[in-house]
Amino acid sequence: MSVHLIKLCVGIDQLDELAAWQKKRLAKGQRLEHWTRMTPKRAEELLSGGSLYWVIKGRIQARQKIKALDQGVDSEGIPHCILVLDSKLVPVSPRPQRPFQGWRYLKAEDAPPDLNGTKTQELPPELAAHLAELGLL
Repeated sequence: MSVHLIKLCVGIDQLDELAAWQKKRLAKGQRLEHWTRMTPKRAEELLSGGSLYWVIKGRIQARQKIKALDQGVDSEGIPHCILVLDSKLVPVSPRPQRPFQGWRYLKAEDAPPDLNGTKTQELPPELAAHLAELGLL
């Protein structure tokens, strides 16, 4: 059984911004990764199909499959866990999420569903989020 992580996407205002930033990294031949101080203890569950769910402007808006967990050391010599992410950014049904620090585990049954090219992808993010809050999406 897999488990997911949920993380605030700081400094990004829209899903399109995150996609553009990641596209630039990939164009430079860099892998998509997120550095975090804490190493998840449930690594095996994360690597068996888990994703990182991105919270953008107070709403869960997308996910990326976690491909690997690596170890690294930052410029100050502090060890970090590196979440290596798949290049595919999958939009999900927007759902409100309060701010929190760091990352949190997210049970598979609590994760929002993928949009999978549905008509809701064509809606502006704010409208889709509002409709989701009302239970209409």
